[in-house]
Amino acid sequence: VQLQASGGGLVQPGGSLRLSCAASGSFYSISAMGWYRQAPGKQREFVATTITGGGANYADSVKGRATISRDNAKNTVTLQMNTLKPEDTAVYYCYADVQGGRGLVPVDYWGQGTLVTVSS
Repeated sequence: VQLQASGGGLVQPGGSLRLSCAASGSFYSISAMGWYRQAPGKQREFVATTITGGGANYADSVKGRATISRDNAKNTVTLQMNTLKPEDTAVYYCYADVQGGRGLVPVDYWGQGTLVTVSS
């Protein structure tokens, strides 16, 4: 299973960015897909997640500014972030809870990370 993230870049404060992540490979199903981020010198932190059935959770730091969506048919997850702040600067990692076969315990897979820099 591979996760390919894209969409990072340099954005001015107040701007918007759209991150995408696609899962590929052989697997039975994906339960949760979402995003974490890691700022320089800090630990990786949760950003947002979406689960099968349409539920979504957000970190307080991005709530109201971020929207996560998922295409189950394409095994993709997208994170739209608006009103970006310098403190949103980080490497953003997508993840997926992947079930390799029916009845197997889901395993976490991670993308390679995409850098988001919010600066004027």
